[in-house]
Amino acid sequence: MEHPVLKDPTPQNESEAYRLEEQIGFKLRLANQKHLEVFARLMPDLTPTQFAVLAKLRDEGTISQNHLGRLVGMDAATTKGVVDRLRKKGLLKSTPSRTDMRRLEISLTEEGRAFATESLTTAREISRQTVTNLTPREVERLLDLLDKL
Repeated sequence: MEHPVLKDPTPQNESEAYRLEEQIGFKLRLANQKHLEVFARLMPDLTPTQFAVLAKLRDEGTISQNHLGRLVGMDAATTKGVVDRLRKKGLLKSTPSRTDMRRLEISLTEEGRAFATESLTTAREISRQTVTNLTPREVERLLDLLDKL
């Protein structure tokens, strides 16, 4: 039987009604809501995007704000807002680039580096709880499939 997501979007008759519960976007949104609930419970002081910025800076060191945004999948305006909020929390700093004064270089403060490192255990637990109903093989397959999207 053909999966509803793969069918021609134009129904041939009324019996091929659109079922929200069968749509990929609906299922992705529900999965994301579950993940966000777990995240908020276990890491209440940060948003997932704030954590992503801290984790990426921990890995990369000092990088431009623009590059940081691309690495964590955020547009320029969102990146600026996240960077500003984390700077106010004392977790990162920004300095003008030595080579291009229009560019800001972003890096973790000592407090930010310690916080990011300490948060990794919690981040792993968030991921574990998000996929708690899946087998390790299913988790691997899901991640592979999401990469394809």
